[in-house]
Parts: sequence; structure tokens; C-alpha cells
Amino acid sequence: MILTWLYVPGDRPEVVAKALHSGADAVIVDLEDAVSASRKEYARAATAERLAERPPVPVFVRVNALDSPWAGADLTALTGLHGLAGLRLPKITAPEQIAAVADRTGGVALHAMLESAMGVERAYEIARAHPALRGLSLGEADLGADLGISAEAGLDWPRSRVVIAARAAGLAPPAQSVFPDIRDLEALAVSCARGRALGLLGRAAIHPRQLPVIERAYLPGPAEVTAAEEIVAAARRTPGAVALPDGRFVDPAVLAGAERVVALARRESPVLS
Repeated sequence: MILTWLYVPGDRPEVVAKALHSGADAVIVDLEDAVSASRKEYARAATAERLAERPPVPVFVRVNALDSPWAGADLTALTGLHGLAGLRLPKITAPEQIAAVADRTGGVALHAMLESAMGVERAYEIARAHPALRGLSLGEADLGADLGISAEAGLDWPRSRVVIAARAAGLAPPAQSVFPDIRDLEALAVSCARGRALGLLGRAAIHPRQLPVIERAYLPGPAEVTAAEEIVAAARRTPGAVALPDGRFVDPAVLAGAERVVALARRESPVLS
């Protein structure tokens, strides 16, 4: 299960090499925002060379926006590489975009990034666009600019929207978008707690120092795990609704939540039903 995703610029092969051993669960090589126009071709070629063989951790690539001059060459260069875990598609606004990329890339795992009001509005349609689509997430910087959001609380509704759309479509819970201040780890932890409360799971990072904070925030604590294990054990002893000695009532919904906590503590992917 992936909880931490580390972004690295595709035109910095030496940084990509370090990221593969940073402790991140997965690495996202960025060909889009982190790379200037004059470096796009070099970044693409360097990334394709890196992914000719399987890396030590899953590597995803954020290609350029599909309406940009570079996206077609990105998809051509990356399709079929042994080391590619999936493609992250920025600025998605319509399900037809997902279907078109899926037809072109032949089964590569796709991830849609929603970065505008239109993308969020069509989240469920996009989530169901094609079997190759494995996940949704927000691009919160672009979305915030599009909507005029000036505080993190303004992102609560869009975050909930993608959580619901992903769940309704049978996809994994979305990961939280990057936190832009790499120095304020306390604020990062607070932001992660807010994201977890909304149903997000894991987070993308832009610096390795953010990774332990994200992992701690999204993994359940010892008391939470103990309580969940008690619920699971009680349900196994007595099928159906049951009251625990401390007064907690266990029904199927409570049991499902407890099972998710236990799976998360074991770094297993929760079963979606």
C-alpha cells in the first residue's frame, strides 16, 4: 500500500536516483510543472532511460497536460517501459480524455488529477471513464487558483467530492495533494490530520523530510489499532450486532471501519466492497 509519494523533476536524473532510496513508498517523476519548456525533451528522454529497467520502488510519471505540445511525445516515449508503474494525467476535465489515453497506452495504469472546477464537477464521470483508471486526486494549487480559495478550509468540499467519487467508482481512496512549505512540518501534520478526517489516504510530498510526517499522520496510532482489534475479535466471537464490555456497540458498519484500521496498521490495502 502506498502512503507516501515523492515528486521529483524529470530533468534532474541525479535527484530521481536519490528519490528512489528516500524511503518514499512511490516516486512521481514530473515532466510537467517542475520542468521548463526548454528542458521538456531532455526530461522525457532521461525518464524513459531510467524506466527501461524496474526501479526499487514504484515509479509513476506525471506527463504534460494533454492539450500541451509535449503530451503526445510523453505518452509515446513512456508506453511499454518495464519500470513504469503508471501515468498521472494533469488537468483532467472530461472522461473522454481518460478513454483516449487508455486506448493509446494499452493498459498502463492511469491516475486522473482534477485541477479545475470542471474537473471536480465531473469527478464521478471521470472516475468511471475506463478500467485503466486506478485513481483520482486533486491538484490543489491550480484548483485553489481557479476557485479563488485563500485558506485550506476552502478545499474541504473538493476533497470530499473526490473521496466520494472514488469510492462510488470502486477506486482506492485519493491521496492528499502536496503541502508547499517544506520547512513547516508542524503545519504539515495538522493538514494531514485534516485530510485523513475527510477520507483521504496518504499524501504526495515535494521533499524527503516531509515523508515521515505524512506516514505518522496517516497510520493509525497504537490506541486506535488496539480498539479496532478488539472490535474485530468480538465480531468473530459473536457474529451480528454485539455490545462490548465498555459499552461500544459493534454492527457491520463499525466492523468494516475497524477492519480498515487493522489493514492500514499492517500496511495492507483495505478491501473495497
